[in-house]
Amino acid sequence: MRSYRHTLALALTATLTIGIAQAAGPTVVSGPGHDPECFAPWDESTSYFQWDKRDGPHKLAVVNGFVGNTWRIQMIQTAKAFVEQPEIASQIEEFKAVSTGTDVAAQLGAIEDFINQGFDAIVTIAVSPEGFDRVIRLADRNDVVIVPFDNVLDTQKVMQVNEDQLEMGRMYANWLIEQLGDQKDGKILEVRGLQGNSVDRDRHIGFREVMEPAGNWDIVEVVGNWDDGTAQKVTADAIAVHSEFVGVVVQGGTTGAVRAMLDAGHPLVPIAGESENGFRKLLAEYGPKGLKGISIGQSPGMVAIAIKAALAALDGNVMPQLISVPIPYATYDEMEADKNYWPDLTDNFFTVNEFPPCGVNITAREIMAKDAN
Repeated sequence: MRSYRHTLALALTATLTIGIAQAAGPTVVSGPGHDPECFAPWDESTSYFQWDKRDGPHKLAVVNGFVGNTWRIQMIQTAKAFVEQPEIASQIEEFKAVSTGTDVAAQLGAIEDFINQGFDAIVTIAVSPEGFDRVIRLADRNDVVIVPFDNVLDTQKVMQVNEDQLEMGRMYANWLIEQLGDQKDGKILEVRGLQGNSVDRDRHIGFREVMEPAGNWDIVEVVGNWDDGTAQKVTADAIAVHSEFVGVVVQGGTTGAVRAMLDAGHPLVPIAGESENGFRKLLAEYGPKGLKGISIGQSPGMVAIAIKAALAALDGNVMPQLISVPIPYATYDEMEADKNYWPDLTDNFFTVNEFPPCGVNITAREIMAKDAN
């Protein structure tokens, strides 16, 4: 009996040891983290991770989901340009970028495949904020660093990179309220982004939590998918149905929304939108004629910060669980050619791709030279 119990105890110990080994991944440690000017913690409650140092060069993949708008296309181009910069290229043995569409299962399958191929880090824009627990566990068992950015996950189990999307929504609202002054009623057009994503959700929540209490507004909500063509169509349809709005907020596809207003002869009302080059061109052209706008940037260049964070984690550095990227913006009266917009570049180029605290500066020429496949 004693021998049996001893054998059973050894078996249980072995099982527990295997279980612990399978639940590897990062260790939760104390801050401060590595390079806090670049990798700023989200707030004082942010925890810190540390992975075991892995010798490079590394295999790194970008697993995108939806690719049906210009922001995502530029993001892929930016990633390809960034990993070719000498400092980064020396750390990377193999780089892959794939787009899986809006199906969560397809994205999870792609991430799992890269883990099984022996990739060291995977940077991803999540199709959904939920449902990633299985691949996170698989990544931890294989000591793979997963870094969601932009559309992040509703979990604290992975390191993530983002701008404060709630705050961006609040910025839309606060600026509109300031521009509307004493006016406290009327119709507001809200052109939302791709449904089911945390970015769309959080910007919407932030906008509504500030805007709704500030007046007796009739907020008309349409879906523009962060795409110029779609935003132009749904804005035109909204004008046809509702006639006139006192203000407009557009999560993405702002160039299309403004063109729809101009085509319909809609009054030039305050508009809060994204950092598309086309929107800023229109602000420069029509600002003197009465078009007031704020262009707030969610840069495709954030992929570079996510890649840089993944490489820093693979070097064994202490990293914040949630990294905050500042929110850049410019208003209609601050437009300056070849500084914050580019007359000779396409409308769908996103204008903010410099992150001085991180030493990241990806030029338009570098970005536009890459394909999106």
